[in-house]
Amino acid sequence: MPEMPSNKFKKYFEKKVNDTIRKYKLFTHKDRIAVAVSGGKDSTVLLYVLHKLGFNVEGITIDAKIGSYTQKNLENLQEVCKKYEIPLHIVSFREEFGKSLCYIRDVLKEKGYNYSSCMICGILKRYLLNKYARKFKFDFLATGHNLDDEAETMTMNLFRNDFKLARRQGPMTGVTRSKKFVQRVKPLYFLQNAETKRYSQLMKFPVNYGICPCSVKAYRREYREIFTEFEKKHPDFKYNIVKFQEQMKSNLKKEKKVKINTCQKCKQACAQEICKACTIFSVLRNSQISGTPKDNRPLSELEIAKNIKKVKKSKNNEK
Repeated sequence: MPEMPSNKFKKYFEKKVNDTIRKYKLFTHKDRIAVAVSGGKDSTVLLYVLHKLGFNVEGITIDAKIGSYTQKNLENLQEVCKKYEIPLHIVSFREEFGKSLCYIRDVLKEKGYNYSSCMICGILKRYLLNKYARKFKFDFLATGHNLDDEAETMTMNLFRNDFKLARRQGPMTGVTRSKKFVQRVKPLYFLQNAETKRYSQLMKFPVNYGICPCSVKAYRREYREIFTEFEKKHPDFKYNIVKFQEQMKSNLKKEKKVKINTCQKCKQACAQEICKACTIFSVLRNSQISGTPKDNRPLSELEIAKNIKKVKKSKNNEK
C-alpha cells in the first residue's frame, strides 16, 4: 500500500475506483447502480465513493439475522445512508424465508447436510440480491470485492480445479449476459484490503472491522491466513495473481453462449432446472421430515421444529 498523506490517499483511492470503472466500462452515470452492502468496510466504502463520484447509487442489504452482529451492521448502514442521503433497501432472511440463517443451517445439519454457514449464506444472499435488484429495476449490482478477495478466490478455484468458476471472475463477472441476471461489477477490483480499511478509518465510517461470527471455520479463512504470511516476504503476489487471471481470460477462446435457465420453482434465473436456493429449501421440506404444506412455501420454523421432534421420537421408538 502506498504511503501518502491522508487527503492525497483519499484522492488516490477514489481515482483508482473511477479508473477501474472507465477501463472496464463497468457502468456510466446514466445507469442505476445497486450496491450490495453488508455494513462491513468494503461495501460501505464502495457505496460512499460511488455516491461521491456522482453515480446514481442505492444500497441493498440482506439481513441474515445473526444476532447482534447483523443488527449492529444494519444500524451502522442506516446511519451512513442517512448522513449522505443514499436510499437503502433492507431485505430480511426471516421475512423472505420464514427463518434465520442460523436456523436454516441447524435444520440442515440435523438432517445430515453439513453445509457451512458461509455456503448457505452466499447462495441465499446472491439469490435475494438478484431478485430485488431486478425488482427495483437496477442496471448493475456492485459488490465490495477487493484485490485480496479476487486473489483468494482465484487460488481457491485453482486448488479445486474449478476452471468454470475461475473464468467467470473479474471486474465484470460471468461469461454471458442475460436479462434474468442483473450484471455484477467490482469497482474495488484493484484496491487492497488494507487500502479500503485505511479509507474507511480516515472517513470514520461506523463499520464493524471484525469477522462474521459464523465464518470462523470458513474454507476461505485458511487461504487468508496463508496469504497474510506469504505477503510479508512477497508484497506484490496478490496483485500478480489477479493480473495473471486477467491475462488468462484475455487469451481464452470466446465461450459459446451459455444458456440461462429459469428455476422451475421460484422462476428466478439459474444454471440448472432448480436453483440452489430452492434446493436448500427442498432439503428442509423433504427428506425425513413429513408434513410438507400443500402450497409451495417453505416450512415455518415452528412446523420444522415440530416435525424434527416427530422424527426423533420415531427413531427412539425404533431403538
